[in-house]
Amino acid sequence: MKKYLADIAEIIYDEFRVISTSYSILLVLIGGIFVYGLLYNYMYAPDVVRNAPVAVVDHSHSELSRQFTRYLNVTPQVEVLTNAVDYTEAQDLMKRDQVVGIVYIPDDFEDRVSRGGQSVFIMYETTSAFLYYMSMQEASAAAMLALDEDYRPNMMVFLPEQAASQLAMAQPITVVGTALYNHTEGYGSYLIPAVLIIIVFQTLMMLIGMISGRERHTGSIARFASQGLSFGRMARVVAAKTFVYVMLYAIFCCFLLGLIPLLFGMPAIGNPFEIVMLLIPFLLATSFLGLAASLFFTDSEAPLLMIAFFSVGLVFLSGVSYPLELMPWYWRVAHYILPVSPATLGYVQLSSMGASLSQISVEYITLWIQCLVYFVLACFTYKYTTGKVKHSHGIR
Repeated sequence: MKKYLADIAEIIYDEFRVISTSYSILLVLIGGIFVYGLLYNYMYAPDVVRNAPVAVVDHSHSELSRQFTRYLNVTPQVEVLTNAVDYTEAQDLMKRDQVVGIVYIPDDFEDRVSRGGQSVFIMYETTSAFLYYMSMQEASAAAMLALDEDYRPNMMVFLPEQAASQLAMAQPITVVGTALYNHTEGYGSYLIPAVLIIIVFQTLMMLIGMISGRERHTGSIARFASQGLSFGRMARVVAAKTFVYVMLYAIFCCFLLGLIPLLFGMPAIGNPFEIVMLLIPFLLATSFLGLAASLFFTDSEAPLLMIAFFSVGLVFLSGVSYPLELMPWYWRVAHYILPVSPATLGYVQLSSMGASLSQISVEYITLWIQCLVYFVLACFTYKYTTGKVKHSHGIR
């Protein structure tokens, strides 16, 4: 037993030494964890957009269209930069980034209302930021509701006398909408908690990929064959490496999932102990997956491009931005293969929605099953790759 512990301790020391003496690995860790984490939050720090400049193209030139423009301008979300341009000029303003959207009011805007119909207007938004779309939607909806409240009573003159009196006596229905778990209805509060887990997953996979790729490229992985290629020996190698990764990322998670939500006022209503309980199988499963996937890492650069390429897809695959129930069966299968997907969904429910560990039991159990499966795969992978490199280098 003492011999095995000494073997594990030696591998742990060697792994820490490799990480601390490699500038490329340190750059990925520092850049990915600290810079990447802070950059995302600074981008969405306001969480909501206020006074976004828009141009109004008014072809109606009517009292109704002017009133709609005034209501639009007093909303907190947007500010009407100009309403004295045609559509071509408004497009030029958008191309020069002077406005973020265009509201097009057609010439029959008031005529439709006079005939008892519905008015139509068209909005064009820039895609340079997702928040601009939401702000224009909210502003236009508020302006239309205010306009409807002003002009709807006047429309009763077109109704029969009995119907008009009944409509006038009817009690209005008050609808109060409350955004659950996201009181500001901001994009950052909704997106960032999921992104933080994805950052942990991606950078950890990159770290493992770079180390494993370097070991195979230089042939240094053959040193693990000094005590044979038994499953027990490979299990000690995998366990020692995983210990190093989990210890490092336990510190990084304190920054990403503990300090950043406090600094930027993100939803954090979960039980810290239960969040830690979720992170344990997540970090273990991710480490084992990275070591199992090292079979495909033949150098230290390829993992960076390959893993970073899937960052956007991981958000959708998690089930946070798109319901898991509506996904095709093959994407639902993929959701349960990658540790980041159940971990992201579980973390958002724990941290932002105040769920308990028992309420995310599916995700939690899935992560522990992944730990078992990927640990076995990682051991066999290291047994295969170590033996292959040993044979190719002629080491006995």
